[in-house]
Amino acid sequence: MIDGLELARDLIRCASVTPADAGAQSVLAAVLEGAGFTVHRLVFGEAPDGPIHNLFATIGEGAPHFAFAGHTDVVPAGDVARWSSPPFDAAVSGGHLVGRGAADMKGAIAAFAAAAARHVAAGFKGRLSLVITGDEEGPATFGTAPLLDWMEANGFVPDLCLVGEPTSARVLGDMVKIGRRGSINAWITVHGAQGHVAYPAMADNPVARLVRILAAVQARVLDTGSDWFQASNLEVTDLAVGNPATNVIPAQASARLNIRFNDLHRGAELEAWLREVVASEAASAEVVVRISGEAFLTEPGTLSGVVAGAIEAVTGVMPELSTSGGTSDARFIRRLCPVVEFGLVGQSMHKVDEGVPVADLSALEAIYGEVLRRVFRG
Repeated sequence: MIDGLELARDLIRCASVTPADAGAQSVLAAVLEGAGFTVHRLVFGEAPDGPIHNLFATIGEGAPHFAFAGHTDVVPAGDVARWSSPPFDAAVSGGHLVGRGAADMKGAIAAFAAAAARHVAAGFKGRLSLVITGDEEGPATFGTAPLLDWMEANGFVPDLCLVGEPTSARVLGDMVKIGRRGSINAWITVHGAQGHVAYPAMADNPVARLVRILAAVQARVLDTGSDWFQASNLEVTDLAVGNPATNVIPAQASARLNIRFNDLHRGAELEAWLREVVASEAASAEVVVRISGEAFLTEPGTLSGVVAGAIEAVTGVMPELSTSGGTSDARFIRRLCPVVEFGLVGQSMHKVDEGVPVADLSALEAIYGEVLRRVFRG
C-alpha cells in the first residue's frame, strides 16, 4: 500500500517550480506502477514555457471511468529565510507538514494515490485514472489541455472527474467548487508624440487618453452576479509610462487589466467591448487580449452529490457548493466530462510556511476513498 504522508513528503522534496519537474512525476509514477497502474509519461512543448512533464495513469476498463486530476508543479518558495524550515525539506513538526506544495497540491495527489491503491487492491469494476500535469501554475500551454487531447485521441475520456485543488476554506470539507469564473488579461498600449511639457500643442500626450480609457472600462458595472456566481469584476493590474524626465511628454503609455467574469458573459464579447472602448479614445492603440478560460458550471447533481456525501460521511461537514476563487485546470477538463474540485484547506497556499495538518491528509485520503466506493458501486 501507499503511505500518503510519506508520498506527500517525497513529492515536496522535488523542487518542481514551473516548468521544472525535478523528478516529482517519476516519484509518483513509481508508486502508481507498484499499485498496478499503467503509466504514460508525456512531455509537451519547448522553452521558454516548456518542456512540460505530464502523466496519465490508468487501471481497469469499461464504465464508469472516474478520473482524478492534479498538478505536481508549484510556485517559487519566495523569501526562503522566512520559512521555519527549508521549503523543499518536507518537515513534519507538531503534527504539521510544511513545504512548498503541501496544500497546493502535492498533499492531495498523495492522498488520492493512497486511496486509489487501496481501492484497486480491494477489487473494482470500471476504469480509474490520474491526470497529472506539471504546468498548472504557469501558462498552462503544454499541460492539461494537450494531455486531454491525447486522452481523447487514445480513447481515455472519463465519465467524471475530480480535481484535487485546495478548495476547503477554513476546515477540511467546508467547500467544493462546482464551477469557476472566466478570466481575461488585456495589455493596452497608447501611442502619442513626445514633446516639451511647456509646448503641449506640439506633442500628443498618450497618458490622458489611457486614463480616459481606464476610467471608461472601470465605470461599467459588468453585472451583479448570477444564480451560482458572484459579480464579475475588472481590475487594473499595472500602469507604465517609463518617463524619467519631469519636462517631457512621453511617447507612449501602457496598462494591463484583468477581468474575472461569470456565466453572463463570454470572453469574446468582453474582448470586443474592450477594443471598442480603446478605439474610441485611441484608434492606433495596441490591444493584446488573452482569454485564459471561460466561465463554467457543473450543475449540482450526481458528481457533486457523491463528493459532498463522502465528505459528510467522513467529517460530518456538509460542504458549500461554490464557484468562488481563481481559475484551475477544471476549465479545460469540463469540455470532456462533468468536473468538480475538492481538496485541502487552502489558506497557506503560495505563502511562506505553506503547510497542512497531518490529520487533514489522513482525512482527505479517507474522503477520496469514500468517493471511489460510491462512484464504483453505482
